[in-house]
Amino acid sequence: MSTEVMRTLVVEELKAHAEADAQAAAPRGPTPSSGAAADDPYKNKYLIAIAVTLAAVLELVDTSIVNVAIPHMMGTLGATLDEIAWVSTSYIIANVIVIPMSSWLSAFFGRQRYLTGSITLFVVASFFCGAATSLWGLVFWRVLQGLGGGALLSTAQTTLFESFPPHERGIGQAIFGVGVMVGPTIGPTLGGFIVDAYAWPWIFYINVPLGIIAGVMVWTYVKDAAHQIRATSVDVLGIVLLTLAVGSLQWMLERGERFDWFESRFVTTLAIVSAVSAVLLVWRELTVDEPVIDFRVLKSWQLAPGVAFAAFLGLALYGSVFVLPVFLQSLHGYTAQQTGMVILPGAIASAVTMGVMGRVGSKLDARPLIVVGALLFLASMYSLSTLTLDAGQGDLFWPLILRGVGLGLLFVPLTGASMAGLPMHKLGQGTGLFNLMRQLGGSMGIAIMATMLSHQTKVHKALLTEHAGTYDPATLERVGGITRGLIARGFDPGAAKTTALAMLDRQIGAQASVMAFSKIYLISGVLLVSALPLLLLWRTGRTVPVQLDH
Repeated sequence: MSTEVMRTLVVEELKAHAEADAQAAAPRGPTPSSGAAADDPYKNKYLIAIAVTLAAVLELVDTSIVNVAIPHMMGTLGATLDEIAWVSTSYIIANVIVIPMSSWLSAFFGRQRYLTGSITLFVVASFFCGAATSLWGLVFWRVLQGLGGGALLSTAQTTLFESFPPHERGIGQAIFGVGVMVGPTIGPTLGGFIVDAYAWPWIFYINVPLGIIAGVMVWTYVKDAAHQIRATSVDVLGIVLLTLAVGSLQWMLERGERFDWFESRFVTTLAIVSAVSAVLLVWRELTVDEPVIDFRVLKSWQLAPGVAFAAFLGLALYGSVFVLPVFLQSLHGYTAQQTGMVILPGAIASAVTMGVMGRVGSKLDARPLIVVGALLFLASMYSLSTLTLDAGQGDLFWPLILRGVGLGLLFVPLTGASMAGLPMHKLGQGTGLFNLMRQLGGSMGIAIMATMLSHQTKVHKALLTEHAGTYDPATLERVGGITRGLIARGFDPGAAKTTALAMLDRQIGAQASVMAFSKIYLISGVLLVSALPLLLLWRTGRTVPVQLDH
């Protein structure tokens, strides 16, 4: 090789090294040649959405799926109705305690580890719930399942806010909203199918494979937030006060109707403990450097009204969700599966509406959308209030479609506008309070509706019985007709008269129940509409991108 050729090769080699050094020293960033996709922080947004929404749906389904299995559990575990109620109560209490703490726990452990660990705890506890051979063993594992599940709402919602670019955040919230709204609805239907086809332990075992999938996906794709401020201390007193305040309130709401509310010293004590603990909790959290719940975020004129509205939304939504299956199953004889099939079209309508809102919601003012959604919900409740004992599935279809569309118009704009302008590092606290108030509102709604249903049924039955007195000609004619029909079928006259009176009493009771349900539907709609003035406190109805500073 000639000297000239060697010199040329050496020069080219030196040039290559110089270019490499220059590239190494240059600022990192996407280039046209490398492609921006490789550094795109949102590239796995849909995989993350599927993972965290699946986890959230599992958590929500388990709040209602056990209800249809209660008779089977009582037989297997030898428990009374009062005792078996703890299977549901213990889970919900553990849930609502963890929900407002989830932001702090995520900051303390790191979001990836905390979310994956919570899913793991939920899955393990689900397995042992199914394998439980005693009532209190089942209750113990339900508590752990609730503690694991509590993280899967607020942390999932916060993760979705950060996983989508600002102009697409509505899509992430729509995916999450579908799970939040549809989860409680499909729980009894799924539970009824599983119990009929297999056995009650499988309502817990089904969580295991789905939970493992969600956990692996979360560990793979969900990362700790770059802006996250790691918590360095544990506010033990704050945790204790939170447990007492929220736990006592939830326990009171779950058991109050059974103990005749404040006629019971036990319920009164729970109310006092909850109220005193709540006051001390607010004082404590406002004076400590690293609070478990940062109530200072409520200084936001967007978040505070949104959180208050969330309580009304939970009250109206869960109250109506509780009442409708009772109406269909107790008065029309529907099974859990049949009830689910009646409710399913409305759930689909809600999901479709949320999908549309996710696409266009960021371009529209949230306030008129929420107003229209609330009015559609009221119209739906009014339609349901006109139902009679002769109502069929066709009479329920359009009212439930209206309810689904109304809720779809509500959820995504309400969530987006409530969080608008909230600093990114405060987002977890905001979603925690939002979800806590929705859950507590739902518990209050169920408790209020159950109490009103019992009371109004008694009131209307007394009024109907008064009009259908012993000397009322129409009543005497009806009883006489039933008695003659029974005698013709082989009854002796005395037994026929007694049976006729019992049948009339059942008919009066059923009619009284219909009148009670009618009033409760209307109250649900009115309660949601009554929250609309809160929207006047908002400074904007736009879902403004979350800020990165202060």
